[in-house]
Amino acid sequence: MDFAGKVALVTGSSGIGAAAAVRLASGGASVLVCGIDPAANAALDRLASERGLALRTRLTDVSDEAEVEAAVAECAELGGGIDIVVNSAAVHPYGTVVTTAAADWARCMAVNVGSIYLTGRFAIPHMIRRGGGAIVNVSSVQGHNCQPNVAAYVATKGAIHALTRAMALDHAGDKVRVNSVSPGSVRTPILSLAARTYGGEGVSEEEAFARFGAAHPLGRIGEPEEVAEMIAYLASDKAGFVTGADFLIDGGLHAGLAVR
Repeated sequence: MDFAGKVALVTGSSGIGAAAAVRLASGGASVLVCGIDPAANAALDRLASERGLALRTRLTDVSDEAEVEAAVAECAELGGGIDIVVNSAAVHPYGTVVTTAAADWARCMAVNVGSIYLTGRFAIPHMIRRGGGAIVNVSSVQGHNCQPNVAAYVATKGAIHALTRAMALDHAGDKVRVNSVSPGSVRTPILSLAARTYGGEGVSEEEAFARFGAAHPLGRIGEPEEVAEMIAYLASDKAGFVTGADFLIDGGLHAGLAVR
């Protein structure tokens, strides 16, 4: 996909967010990535420099209104507006509604869902002035079905599906398309957290990943770059008649029943 002349804002500087940012920049887009982890930001900046990509990071708390407003303004300066937003930033607390602390619940909602509201609030006016744009929200298979002990996380991922539909309908007349992707198990820092949480004593991360992957009909976990390809398609003009939809990237996880 050709993104020459396009300007993109991406939230999340590791995992799927980093892969999406690199994919868009590799296609010619000017990309600003908002991340809260200085080490992840630095690693992505180094990669962009090595590959000669028009990509830079900005230390940003995407749940903070003033910081997101400033980030959107900085992004718009890259090329006179904004054409693409990819919302990938997320946190993943574990717990039930009983065991999840109120602060953790609020933080999860503010980052995973609130950041999509904030980037939309400030970036969509720039898109409208450009004649349209595309927003891709990163949800999860856990917005459809879920594991135990992840109440806050799955609540946000289901909310992303609903918010995606609402934004798509509200801004279709503005030629702003809004879609979501729902990955299965993908090699990201969040999956590394899952490996540490559920892998078991003495089990390496790769061994845990292999077990997670075995639950998918394709027999493996996904790679961030595979999700980034779908994001790039949805952000491109090739998906000009696609809005308000969710796309599973789950290795066939939802195609069958667990019963054997």
